Amino acid sequence: QSCTIHHKRHFKGHRDTVTSVDFSCNMKQIATGSMDSCVMIWNMKPQMRAYRFDGHKDAVLSVHFSPSGHLVASASRDKTVRLWVPSMKAESTVFRAHTATVRSVNFSGDGQTLVTASDDKTIKVWTTHRQKFLFSLNQHINWVRCAKFSPDDRLIVSCSDDKTIKLWDKNSRECIHSFYEHAGYANYVDFHPSGTCIAAASTDNSVKVWDIRSHKMLQHYQVHSGVVNSLSFHPAGNFLITASSDSTMKVLDLVEGKLLYTLHGHQGPVTCVAFSRTGEYFSSGGSDEQVMVWKSNFDCVEFSDGVRLQHKTASSSQTPTATSTTHFPLNSHTSVLHSKVSPNRKEHGTQQNGSLSDMLFLSYTSPSSFLCLVPILSCLLFFLQTVSILEQRLTLTEDKLKECLENQMEIGLHLQRSEEA
Repeated sequence: QSCTIHHKRHFKGHRDTVTSVDFSCNMKQIATGSMDSCVMIWNMKPQMRAYRFDGHKDAVLSVHFSPSGHLVASASRDKTVRLWVPSMKAESTVFRAHTATVRSVNFSGDGQTLVTASDDKTIKVWTTHRQKFLFSLNQHINWVRCAKFSPDDRLIVSCSDDKTIKLWDKNSRECIHSFYEHAGYANYVDFHPSGTCIAAASTDNSVKVWDIRSHKMLQHYQVHSGVVNSLSFHPAGNFLITASSDSTMKVLDLVEGKLLYTLHGHQGPVTCVAFSRTGEYFSSGGSDEQVMVWKSNFDCVEFSDGVRLQHKTASSSQTPTATSTTHFPLNSHTSVLHSKVSPNRKEHGTQQNGSLSDMLFLSYTSPSSFLCLVPILSCLLFFLQTVSILEQRLTLTEDKLKECLENQMEIGLHLQRSEEA
């Protein structure tokens, strides 16, 4: 099976830097935000027109589709968050979320809540329905750049200009750990699909991966020559793509701790990047006002354009770009790719031996047979999440039905008493 990354499409329509990009769950639409104060919805079908949503009075810094794809949330420098229906009508509700610039907005996995991050140094959690304020997290002492829910919605991770990355328990509303940056601060942070790790894109040009259970740094990549603005995990969990002001994107193999590929496409800084829900595509935006869509296939050992990935060990003269203190802890549904960049590209990383438990975690016999299980396990995980949501809705329906029956009984008794009187 051949493996390719190629530039599939690009969209032009924004009039300033593209700040944020996200795919809908069905891959039919892409949402983008821009410094031009607009949210745009791009339809993947070439014959369908794009929608431009005007409403924000200043730069849009973050956009995110709800899990169902029926809503798009946008955060702006105008201190508000808007919820849009991604159709031609451009219907939206707006709420004053913070007292300063809102830099980030993110839906929970069940779509019921939103988390926002702001220059007012707070993280706030809201209900999606009616945008009711639930609570605020207040321990950062500088602007908060980004906040994300964990895959199971139990935790929130945030990063700030105060050079910390904080992990919060959503239920107790307490900070359970702080990771410290020493050189720069993190622009962007996100959870690994397994929920066991986080990755941060930093202003010191590095990308760091931490284990949230042991609080140890697992990997440290120095592959960019400019500020790293954004990153996105492949849904399978063993690849990470990064976007930088050095005008490149980098594809990192987290299992091997290596740089796999460098992508050139944007003229100037690349400000945002995101994988689609299936990992088949990823999209990027930049200061060149363009939105690019790339088709990817990582379950293989060869890239197009003559750049080949080989299984042989790279020569000792190559420059290390990633160091690891422990093996990357794979979850059961991630696939594994054992490849190294061909010798003509002087980019690879090193991986040191980890703990016995981590090594046992990686002890499998056949990567190919393991890969066969990936789509089955992914479908199973999606099925379990769907069942969980249906159970929640069923409980709500039962409660409402019970309430209706009680009301009917009360009305019946009232009528009976009236007749008796």
